Amino acid sequence: MRKIISTLILVFSFSVIYAQKQAPVNVIFDTDIGPDYDDVGAMAILHTLADSGQVNILATVACNQSKYIAGVLSVLNTYFKRPTIPIGVVRGKAVNKSAWQKWDSALVAKYPHQIQSNEQAQDALTLYRRILAKQADKSVVIISVGFFSNLADLILSKPDKYSPLTGAELVKKKVKKLVSMAGRFPKGSEYNVECDIVSSRIVAEKWNTEIIFSGFEIGFSVHTGLPLVQNAKIQNSPIKDAFAMSIPMSKEDESGRMSWDQTAVLVGIKGYEPYYSLVEGRFVCTEYGENAWDAKGKGHFYLVEKMPVPQIELILNQLMMR
Repeated sequence: MRKIISTLILVFSFSVIYAQKQAPVNVIFDTDIGPDYDDVGAMAILHTLADSGQVNILATVACNQSKYIAGVLSVLNTYFKRPTIPIGVVRGKAVNKSAWQKWDSALVAKYPHQIQSNEQAQDALTLYRRILAKQADKSVVIISVGFFSNLADLILSKPDKYSPLTGAELVKKKVKKLVSMAGRFPKGSEYNVECDIVSSRIVAEKWNTEIIFSGFEIGFSVHTGLPLVQNAKIQNSPIKDAFAMSIPMSKEDESGRMSWDQTAVLVGIKGYEPYYSLVEGRFVCTEYGENAWDAKGKGHFYLVEKMPVPQIELILNQLMMR
């Protein structure tokens, strides 16, 4: 076992060094950060891969109207020395879910950040259109780890001062792919889809680029955070604080928090190989928020376990602690 772990660490270190020679992935990160804290781990991985030159973070946007959500995004971007990353929050009628463990308010109270309220953040749809209009064709990866609210608004949007293109035209021209933590495969129900069924159905039917789904079943089996919490060398970290506060509050987290959002970030940036296999078809969302899978469809994919879970956990934990 010790030999396997040593080999994994060597391979992981080599992949980080090698990736520095590749062009960074342009990412817009769309999150509901608040109801759960795996989003915090996902942002740690996002920034860690940016530190190694693998990612260019174009924007961090929220599909949730929780009171603290813009502040939390600002805290994390500031902690990773990227305080100027644009932050957007969904406008209009939208989901409002906060952290029942209160880690979100604790981070905002403890750590420095520039944006103090959701009102100070940009309109998420406007930010999406402004950012996408400036990018090279087929160069942007959108990683969605929350509700589909912003993405539905985007795909339905009309031309504006930033682009003469409709939302559908802008997405097709500028977006390479969408990687989403949503759904349960091959069929079932899942939180992100159910919280905004209307938007989920719009994206399922109208989104016009490749979509890779990291389903509920993928992150459910992957647990992270304990090595971070138990690492005494890491101090004054909002990432550690969120996990340290929340893990003891739930018996189901005794082995670490289930890691839905981290898997989506990993695949969105590094690709699905060698971690997972893909099944192609079409994501179908019912009027009740359940999802099915059309095996004859094209353009949508869901992840299937390939690399053993302990190895995935090791990789994600290392990225969260770097």
